[in-house]
Amino acid sequence: MSRLPRFQRVTTVAPIQLTERDHQIIRIIHRHRFLRSHQIVALIGGSAQNLSRRLQWLFHHGYLERPRAQLQYYECSGSQTIAYGLGNKSGSLLQLNPAAWGEKNRGIGQIYFAHALLVSEVMVSLELACRQHGIRLLPEDELNLHVEAPLHWRVKIRDGSKLGVIPDRVFALEYADQHGSTQRIYYFLEADRGTMPVVREKLSQTSFYRKLLAYEATWSNKVHQRHLGIPRFRVVTVTTGAARVKSLLDACSRLQRGHGLFLFADESVLQRDLLAAVWQCGKAAVMSSLVDLPDSAKPHVS
Repeated sequence: MSRLPRFQRVTTVAPIQLTERDHQIIRIIHRHRFLRSHQIVALIGGSAQNLSRRLQWLFHHGYLERPRAQLQYYECSGSQTIAYGLGNKSGSLLQLNPAAWGEKNRGIGQIYFAHALLVSEVMVSLELACRQHGIRLLPEDELNLHVEAPLHWRVKIRDGSKLGVIPDRVFALEYADQHGSTQRIYYFLEADRGTMPVVREKLSQTSFYRKLLAYEATWSNKVHQRHLGIPRFRVVTVTTGAARVKSLLDACSRLQRGHGLFLFADESVLQRDLLAAVWQCGKAAVMSSLVDLPDSAKPHVS
């Protein structure tokens, strides 16, 4: 059989019957919005070659999309594996609006697509780290927050203006602390690709500092407790490089309070253990971890 085209469906493929593994693939892609094939392999396991072949069939049968926004990056870099989103048929399986998912994922813009991929990279790396340490990762759909998805709220900052807050992801980590007690900590994720100015002259203008102010006000006014039912939270930001991290830390230092809420790291941490002390805290020039792991769960360093 001749090689199938990568980004254009063919109508002559043999019929398939969905397996439980196919349903698992569809569910995790729905949860993450977009995933590259190697990430799907890492999450599901098994033969990379067999799974890649199955992804190909699911694409040509309309269950998955290969967004064309990746076409430029894929042609320029053969090292990138193909990214997938949901197709119309998967939308029907999950009882979603079927037309919306296929067309939306097929025509996604490059800027939004790159941002969504960074979010999924963080969440996949975090899930793999949690598996390694025996920590439970709870995504938004398992948190029972009783608020409309996607999670959002409004706060009044100190100059009296109101700002909307929409985290890129919300999740919780549940683990046993040093004393064996179960702890659950909630996190808001910000995936920063460096396209937004860090600080601007006016607060009415979009900036990352304005995001920090909104989270500070959320904490100061206990909006997370009253509106979301979340007892405590931290904000983790993954950005493009060390220089950008420094700029974000400088912006964080301008806050009046709540500096310890914020943790920053650049994309290089995605190749490391995200639960280790790889995060720069906004409170002081120290490295922090997401959870206080018992000594027995910490990776051995020779």
